[in-house]
Amino acid sequence: MTSIPIRIVLVEPSHPGNIGAVARAMKNMALEELVLVRPKQFPHAEATARASGADDVLARARVVESLAEALSGCGFVAATTSRDRDQNFRVLDVRAAAERIAIEARRSPAAVLFGAERTGLLNEELDAAHVLIRIPANTAYLSLNLGMAVQLVAYELFRACTNPVVPDVRTAPLATPEEMERLYVHFEQVMELVDFRDRTQRGTNLMNRIRRFLQRAELDQNEANILRGFLTAVENRRRTAGVGKAIPPK
Repeated sequence: MTSIPIRIVLVEPSHPGNIGAVARAMKNMALEELVLVRPKQFPHAEATARASGADDVLARARVVESLAEALSGCGFVAATTSRDRDQNFRVLDVRAAAERIAIEARRSPAAVLFGAERTGLLNEELDAAHVLIRIPANTAYLSLNLGMAVQLVAYELFRACTNPVVPDVRTAPLATPEEMERLYVHFEQVMELVDFRDRTQRGTNLMNRIRRFLQRAELDQNEANILRGFLTAVENRRRTAGVGKAIPPK
């Protein structure tokens, strides 16, 4: 079977043996692209030993300094979680998530994020995710080893890709994480320009809510550009009315 075009991203893995176990799980299930964000130890002899024949996956693994680099060029992004999160996230069972990822991977590169062994993914590391993946487990002991978690997700991805469901119709690819981040920056600029502010005590909830509902909306590139155009029109109207200066989009 040819490889499946889905990127596995490990954020700050601390144990090199787990990286090797992930590589083995990936090769078992025809996944080839592994990206490591700030691994504590890599390359490492224990990673090679635990890979047990998946040395080629380790050899191709990319090491990057930021999650933005790891997701560069991706469309659909799913992130794994073992704990309750903000209710504004869309959460899918691992099988349903795998079917969705398999569909999106045919259009543009897709990615699945896994967090550090002790902490999982931090809230800010979920910003680019369209959905969260929950793996059903004993509620008295939900903790899964990193290698085991990747194996379970990889199996469901293999199953979904070899038994594909009919995809929904999309005429344009999803906006990339980079494009969405530019949209969010533009939103914040215009919100400041029109004095649309977060009135909560912490003053940080509004932009987070905007990020969450736009991630759930799964904007394609055309839709993101429409919103950017609308925001630019607001800036220009404010400028012609003599209220401040338009801020050039970044």
